[in-house]
Amino acid sequence: MRLDATRTETWTFLSYGFRPFFFGGAVWAVAAMVLWIGMITGNLDLAPGLPLVSWHVHEFLFGYVGAIIAGFLLTAVPNWAGRPPLRGVSLLALLVLWVAGRCAFLLSGVIGYAAAAFIDALFLPALALLILREVRAAENKGNIRIGIIISILALANILFHTEMAVYGQVPFATRGSISLIVLLIMLIGGRVIPNFTKNWLVRKGSHHLPAQMDRFDYAALAAGVIALALWTSLPAAPLACLFLLVAGALHTVRLGRWSGWRTLREPLVFILHAGYAFVPLGFILVGLSLIYPAVISPSVALHAWTTGAMGVMTLAIMTRATRGHSGHPLTAPPATQFIYLCAVAAVIFRLTELVFPEAALTLYALSAAAWIAAFAGFLVIYSPMLLFSRS
Repeated sequence: MRLDATRTETWTFLSYGFRPFFFGGAVWAVAAMVLWIGMITGNLDLAPGLPLVSWHVHEFLFGYVGAIIAGFLLTAVPNWAGRPPLRGVSLLALLVLWVAGRCAFLLSGVIGYAAAAFIDALFLPALALLILREVRAAENKGNIRIGIIISILALANILFHTEMAVYGQVPFATRGSISLIVLLIMLIGGRVIPNFTKNWLVRKGSHHLPAQMDRFDYAALAAGVIALALWTSLPAAPLACLFLLVAGALHTVRLGRWSGWRTLREPLVFILHAGYAFVPLGFILVGLSLIYPAVISPSVALHAWTTGAMGVMTLAIMTRATRGHSGHPLTAPPATQFIYLCAVAAVIFRLTELVFPEAALTLYALSAAAWIAAFAGFLVIYSPMLLFSRS
């Protein structure tokens, strides 16, 4: 009897992509931050031969964010395409590839960087092939761009390793990877945020609904794509700065058209708008950092996108998808609201360094603590929903 129960719960964990990858991603969000603190303080040396900042960049972009992208797409794309989700042994195999990449990078000093890079580079191509297979099987051409972006992200990971092996630093791959993830947020955010907002407002009887996708959205997306492409390839060009600022303005208006302020009473919806707000803020801060690098640190400005847009948006998606797919009410109880506040505090503390650079170390420590609290809190609250079926 106990064996049957254990087997049932094991298959529950592997029944949808969001379960293992949201759980694994949250564990890694906490663990990678703790390891990062240990490395920069000199108490740990887990990636010898690899610049610490490069390890930090890679493991949060391709490690943490890669896991959450996988969990979301492996759950959402089958629903969009009307096909059964990846589950069971196949899902476990993909999870093993992701875990192997994290372990390989930590053991790069033992197995060598080439072997670590090869192992790490297996996960994203496998994910891209699965997404493209689902889209093609469902003849859903509208979602083909998502599969293409994941394919390019897989190439960006390979470029990261190549650039590191050849030059010992990864500025181009870092900018390109951040740009691709921001583009995914712009595309997926533009799909889910207005729809979730509309659904909630309709239930509340409101007639002031968010604007749906139209020409303005396409113009904002086009400006964002051009800005990100220029920043990736020609960050010093004046045109890059101009398009970054224009994209920031357009995406600010785009966000306003989604009526986010009307959802303040439901944090589960409002947090999506709060997370997306860091997309235009990132465009503006990164653009200004190109003009006034002595005043606005480029590395700090980037955290509007990384800690902000990526961190807050992924946490928002993780909580909503987990609650919805595990049969829990689509509302944010106080404990969930607390982890939202922690995630937002993490980026606010990090960006406050732009105003108080003399307090950089204190603000950095506060940001790291808030980040750990947010994702450790997620694990405490949501692990039962991810690991077990609802009784």
